[in-house]
Amino acid sequence: MATFEYPWQYDFPPFFTLQPNTETRKKQLTAWCDLVLAYHKHHRLYSLDVKESQSSPLFCNAKINRKLAAEAIYSILEELRIKGNIEWTDKTRSRCTVMWRTPEEWGTYIYKWAFKNGMVNTVCTLYELANGDDTKNEEFHGLEDWLLKRALRTLERQRKAELIAFDGNEGVKFFS
Repeated sequence: MATFEYPWQYDFPPFFTLQPNTETRKKQLTAWCDLVLAYHKHHRLYSLDVKESQSSPLFCNAKINRKLAAEAIYSILEELRIKGNIEWTDKTRSRCTVMWRTPEEWGTYIYKWAFKNGMVNTVCTLYELANGDDTKNEEFHGLEDWLLKRALRTLERQRKAELIAFDGNEGVKFFS
């Protein structure tokens, strides 16, 4: 796996302190949101423990001896929650699920692939979709089952697909 490339701000000490100016803070939060999603995408991580993350390389830059405060981490995660990229997994907000693409975005991406590859009006198993040879070069290859199903349910709501069960397998049929 290639080394993760941090943005230039990551080596800029003020980046690790929430800025008081509203416009500056808005840009800072956007940059942090982009970083969190890019980091999780690169490492194919789907969960974040707030306490553990405080000492992770994501929020702690040893090179410049800076660490993001818990309050700032929660501000970033709240922005990501509003955008639909995280969901809290507990009431204490100590752990969350991170989705670098929302289920709706994954659904759109998967449907475009199905349409482009002539999979409309055919059935494909969820295993084939996430792990098959035909999807090896696709970004959704290896997508975790729970997220794949959520993405496909967004297509069901749009009447572009239907999740089905057959012979002990789960599959999806795409519609035009």
